Amino acid sequence: MKTNLTRLAQRPAPIRLGYFIFTLLMLWLPIAVPMYLLVHDANLVSIVTMVALYIEFIFLARLWGTRVYNQTQVFHDFGLQFLPSNRIDLLGGFTVGLTSISILFLLEGWLGWLVWQPASISSAQLILEAIIIGLATGFAEELFFRGWLLSELERDYKQATALWINVIIFAVSHFIRPLEAILRTWTQFIGLVLLALTLVWGKRWREGRLGLPIGLHGGLVCGWYIINVGKLIKYTGEVPEWVTGVNNNPLAGVMGLLFLSLLGWQCRVLLEISQNKQVLD
Repeated sequence: MKTNLTRLAQRPAPIRLGYFIFTLLMLWLPIAVPMYLLVHDANLVSIVTMVALYIEFIFLARLWGTRVYNQTQVFHDFGLQFLPSNRIDLLGGFTVGLTSISILFLLEGWLGWLVWQPASISSAQLILEAIIIGLATGFAEELFFRGWLLSELERDYKQATALWINVIIFAVSHFIRPLEAILRTWTQFIGLVLLALTLVWGKRWREGRLGLPIGLHGGLVCGWYIINVGKLIKYTGEVPEWVTGVNNNPLAGVMGLLFLSLLGWQCRVLLEISQNKQVLD
């Protein structure tokens, strides 16, 4: 069995990815199917099945790394490193993400495109929930997409190719919906592409550590959660929704895309500066 798994390391990336995802689904379905069939609370089903899926992913990723690649520090190699520099990166990324989305809505309010509303729930509860959900989302998605998946792709492909495959998989996986909704919210796909590019560049700038991508992703989710769940804004209709965001989603609007472009450009420039410095050294 161990010999067969070791041989899997020599197979092309699409086969390895398919093998991993198939195994993960086979572990998850026995939990997910009964939940969807027997439990009628949609929120409970979503929480339980997603938590189960992620626990199984962590278990399988560790087993995969040790048995297929003979890695001794699987998650460390993905970029999940418990170092002071990584914690600083996480805090800095979270601050930048939260600040960026705050500036976006403050600017739109100043321009008269939205008006602010009182929070619909307790501010302390809202902020605490937002921080927890933001960091949990950032950790889960970055460990999977910029950790395990990017690591697998970089084993077979050049960095540019691995980057774009990673970006497209991330965007498509977040854009699975009916055709009508895809056509109506197609600008959100561009936002997802820009976000994924930014997160990959951020990881590479920080020498493969995941702290910055987790923090940046978490900060953006946290800010949007506070605005959306707290019902803090109401658009005035002064500009079309494609400017502020289709379905009130900032990722699907020109303003959101502009801010993501600026974040991505900054990470890309910092990455190039870091790479040039290494060449000179």
